[in-house]
Amino acid sequence: MPLIINPRISLPDHEITLIAIRAQGAGGQNVNKVASAIHLRFDIRGSSLPDIYKERLLAMSDQRLTGDGILVIKAQQYRTQEKNRTDALERLARIIRRVTVTEKKRTPTRPSVTARQKRVESKTRRGRIKTMRKKVSDS
Repeated sequence: MPLIINPRISLPDHEITLIAIRAQGAGGQNVNKVASAIHLRFDIRGSSLPDIYKERLLAMSDQRLTGDGILVIKAQQYRTQEKNRTDALERLARIIRRVTVTEKKRTPTRPSVTARQKRVESKTRRGRIKTMRKKVSDS
C-alpha cells in the first residue's frame, strides 16, 4: 500500500526500505531478543517525487540526511514493531509535507503618512518629557 503524502503525491512501497532492528535503552531482557525498532531508509534522488520537492529535501540541513541523499529515520519509541513502523512512515510523510508547502512571498509595504506623523509626535513628546527631567540651572 503506497504512503500517501497528500491527494496528489504518494510514494510506492518499493521506494521505502524498512529494516527491523533492536531498540536501544532500557527494556530488560526483552530489548535483547526482540527487534522492535524500525530503521527507515528513503533514497530521495531515486524516488518518484517531483524534482522541486527532491531539491528542497536535499537542501534541508538535517542530520538524518546522508551525503548520498538518503533520508534515515529510526523509530524506537513504541514497544511493538508495527507501531514503530507506522511512526516512521508518518514521520517521513511529515518531512515531505513540510517541503511541499511554499511560503507566500512578502510584498514590502511603506508606513502610511499618519503612521509616520504619529511616530514623530511620540518621539517629540518623549523628548519633552526627558527635557523636563534635567536639572534647572541658576542663570
